[in-house]
Amino acid sequence: MSKTNSDQPSYEIHTLELGPMDNFIHLISDKATGRAAFVDPAWEVEEMYKLVEQKGLTITDIILTHCHNDHSNRVEAVQKKTNAQIHLSQAEYEFWKKDYPNPNLLHEGDIIKLGNTDIEVLFTPGHTAGSICFKMGNDLIVGDTLFVYGCGHCKLPGADPEVLFESLQRLKTLPDDIVIHSGHNYGITETSTMKEQREGNPFLHFENKKKFVEYREVIHDQIRTYPMEAIPRDS
Repeated sequence: MSKTNSDQPSYEIHTLELGPMDNFIHLISDKATGRAAFVDPAWEVEEMYKLVEQKGLTITDIILTHCHNDHSNRVEAVQKKTNAQIHLSQAEYEFWKKDYPNPNLLHEGDIIKLGNTDIEVLFTPGHTAGSICFKMGNDLIVGDTLFVYGCGHCKLPGADPEVLFESLQRLKTLPDDIVIHSGHNYGITETSTMKEQREGNPFLHFENKKKFVEYREVIHDQIRTYPMEAIPRDS
């Protein structure tokens, strides 16, 4: 479950911006048990541990949206310190051949149990071979699959813009009030609703795969500036 008896979320999401690439490192904590999961632990782990100590939490899980170095360069350090269970998609694990100890390999629809909080897995490849998103209640942690008014590039091994198009087509069907939590601070706000993204994220305006690929691979990098702002659908 992801709701308490008072219809409030059973979890909290705490976010730190760390590292030279404006990474958002998310910490999901279960209110009832104090169990917590790091999502994409990277960069200054000392700051992450300070947050854990301030909140009185216990790290029991490490959850990866994908394995690019800027999202995973402290996985081994955190696992060694906490003995946390590592979770990532089977496709991502097999592509990168990571030597993680006893990983829990995930697929579409799987549920990660964090105390009383259910974390649902959405398989959203494209930015990498096995990128995944994590849904709890009205919150969706999207890694680099989707940014506030942007999306991840397709320049590194395992990426495929045609596959990313399909993943984004799926995400944009989610309810209006879903709040996305991205892997980088590239937009004008840190979070956004799916309604706002459908209206203003140019990558969600495409219905034609070929035109999406041209925009993702060529046009976007020539015309967009940071922080990324909304682009009306008809512009």
